[in-house]
Amino acid sequence: MPTERQEKRKNSLNPRRKPVQERARQRTQQILDITAKLLDEVGFDDLTTILIAKELKISVGSLYHYFPNKHAILYSLGASWLEEMTLALEDTARLNLEAMTLDVFVSKAVGRMHQVYQKQYSILPLAQALWAIPELRELDLQHDDLVITKMAAMFERLGVKESNSELLRLGRFYLELTHSLLLVVVNQKGQRSKRTLEDLKRLVFELLRTNIEKVE
Repeated sequence: MPTERQEKRKNSLNPRRKPVQERARQRTQQILDITAKLLDEVGFDDLTTILIAKELKISVGSLYHYFPNKHAILYSLGASWLEEMTLALEDTARLNLEAMTLDVFVSKAVGRMHQVYQKQYSILPLAQALWAIPELRELDLQHDDLVITKMAAMFERLGVKESNSELLRLGRFYLELTHSLLLVVVNQKGQRSKRTLEDLKRLVFELLRTNIEKVE
């Protein structure tokens, strides 16, 4: 049973209202988009509801009609990030992995995750905020568990015949490797970004190839 303090903390992260009308949905999305933009530009410490409202050209009071505080906006951004990653992993899991060559799998899996990182250009400061703020850390842990468990199941389908604990260890390794390097990829430009992405795919390929060959 959650404590009264935990319930209050959870409620403080909820939007003021669920947008029903199209105009309200558009305004909510504007708030999230502007917050992501400012988060990328000024970082978490200098991000304030006053700055968000100013960028939107609305009063802080109007902003509070939608979200009670800065953390609630960041929580919604994190929840959207989690939803996008869930869709990406489910897309990859629906592929016929058992009949797929390893290089094709790596290209599709890493490529699909790359799309999620590209869509959320404020991912680095958002990831830092999710980890640093106790109220938001739950989302960070959910994200990690999602990627680890989904990838472990896909590795098994690819032919990595290891214990469940070892598959989860490989899932954790994949998470840490892709997350750290995809953050680099989306912050680089042109050929540098493309080369780093290809290097990441090669690293993942070798990781899986080595573990598949161990049992052949």
